[in-house]
Amino acid sequence: MKKLPAYFLTLLVCFSFSLLEASAHEGHANPKKNSLPISVAFDAQGKLWRVAEKEGFIWVDASLDLGKTFTKPVQVNPTIQNIGADGDARPEIAIGPEGNIYLTWTESLKKPYSGVIWFSRSIDAGKTFEVPIVVHQDRAAITRRFDSLNASQYTDAKGRVTVTWVDKRDLIAAKTEKNPDAKESHTKTPDAGAAIYVAVSTDKGASFAPEQKLADGSCECCRITLTNKPDGTVVAMWHHVFEGGESDHMMAEIPAQASQAPVLKRATFGRWKIDGCPHHGAALARGGEGKDWWGYHMAWFDGGNDESGKNASLYYARMDGEAWVSSPSKKFGNPKNQAGHPALLSMGDNVWIVWRESEAKHNSIIGMISDDGGRSWGDAKVLATSSGKVDYPQLLSSNKQVYLVWNTEKENLQVIPL
Repeated sequence: MKKLPAYFLTLLVCFSFSLLEASAHEGHANPKKNSLPISVAFDAQGKLWRVAEKEGFIWVDASLDLGKTFTKPVQVNPTIQNIGADGDARPEIAIGPEGNIYLTWTESLKKPYSGVIWFSRSIDAGKTFEVPIVVHQDRAAITRRFDSLNASQYTDAKGRVTVTWVDKRDLIAAKTEKNPDAKESHTKTPDAGAAIYVAVSTDKGASFAPEQKLADGSCECCRITLTNKPDGTVVAMWHHVFEGGESDHMMAEIPAQASQAPVLKRATFGRWKIDGCPHHGAALARGGEGKDWWGYHMAWFDGGNDESGKNASLYYARMDGEAWVSSPSKKFGNPKNQAGHPALLSMGDNVWIVWRESEAKHNSIIGMISDDGGRSWGDAKVLATSSGKVDYPQLLSSNKQVYLVWNTEKENLQVIPL
């Protein structure tokens, strides 16, 4: 593989740490006192729900005034756990059309890099949460990380809850078959053996079918982003290692029935070669609604493959959901300010994209909007700033209003109408 120049290696380190979070593969020490990485979701009544990890427990609370005040937190896991809550690794929340609140999180085990994906739900509007369950039947102590959660809002997929994660069971099985004394590797190479797995519930999270593998060859250090087609089909996008060690992105349409094969398509073609983990997940949003659906909005980071690192950038493109052809990609963000970790949201022809940049001791959320379905974009503007430790930005909508949600050490949770 092509070695990284010193400048770009520094840039990657800044992306992963940037004075803000530890590596996404940390979490094997004692539970931290408090974690900035959170997840949020609006319910149908406009109440903002928040899930966070604190001192080894998962807590859920809600706000009726856009984050100014919150209800008394409800504890979810009954016993303390070493919960992954760094960077892209964080507890997840989704709210179903019936009002159920769904949660997932990763518990890090004693064996390095190993983990368990937990799930819990509330069927009484957040008053109580059911005893957590493990969503996967395989119980081996191997790498499982970066769980993502989707609760379908569509009639055709009513009651469907989907959980995805990065899983290395197949690498361990293959090495054990060849060499019983083999140990798990944690170096990212094209044959590293990480895979994307999925578990699906069709009864509102009461039970999950046995997990299925979506694809081999995924990056092992980046989040999986999920959205839906108008018929409720869950669509996933993740950082993938393609033939020749090319680090790009894969998309998959996940069928509701386990007997149906997923549709897999390569989504980006930057052909970046990196001997390491980018720690940098993509963003994905649906393009169009109902009969006007046409595909997907995508945003991602690419290293550029140049010796100086000057071609490293964030990119945006539209993906045709039928022909699986993407539009020419558009660069955005300032790589000198460590532009990264974008979020996307679409509503009709309006599309919002936000990302984080860091300069000196200040962190900023930058955003821009398109009113023609991503074909053209307005000027980038600073939406929020903070001088302390910060989380990545999130975009939510409620009653046709779009909000930037940003958790910061100094200002706490910011919920900003856009």
